[in-house]
Amino acid sequence: MQAEQTTLARRLGVSAHVSPLRKKLTRLQERYPGRATDTLEDWLTDVANARGARIVLRPGISLSDFRGPPLEELTMEELIVAICQPHCLDRPQILRLAAQLISRGSVRLPWLKLIAERERATPVLVALAREALRVDPSHTLWLGLAGLKTRQRPVTQRLLHWTRLADPEMENGRCNATRWRLVA
Repeated sequence: MQAEQTTLARRLGVSAHVSPLRKKLTRLQERYPGRATDTLEDWLTDVANARGARIVLRPGISLSDFRGPPLEELTMEELIVAICQPHCLDRPQILRLAAQLISRGSVRLPWLKLIAERERATPVLVALAREALRVDPSHTLWLGLAGLKTRQRPVTQRLLHWTRLADPEMENGRCNATRWRLVA
């Protein structure tokens, strides 16, 4: 018997709404099944990994035979918002995948903002943006997300420490913890 797992919404003290994106994800998960995906969050991790986000991997899972949905069916913006939805299980590590996809700079900010507001993921993205901007204060996408206004309650607690979104830069073969870069 699996222990009850809490959601991000419960930790943040907000309610989860009926989500059209969540329904779409469930349909896509049925059409593009992954290996040993007990939860939607496991499947989202596999999809993000298949799209090149490797900051978090599921142990013991090989993605060589996983075929996730194409971008035409699940856009990068939808994937990022899906990972940041309050509906998700409270697994802070998977938020790192969304951050890595944003840090790459290959998402459309207006589209991401629109989907995030509709899916009530804006407060999570703003909280991640605050942490990412500690590493790279000039990152265009993170700056655009940090300034978002929303009707939802803001996240007042730290979801992830900024070092979980970055890697230290190496200097002379040694870690130089005075300089960091976002994982992209």
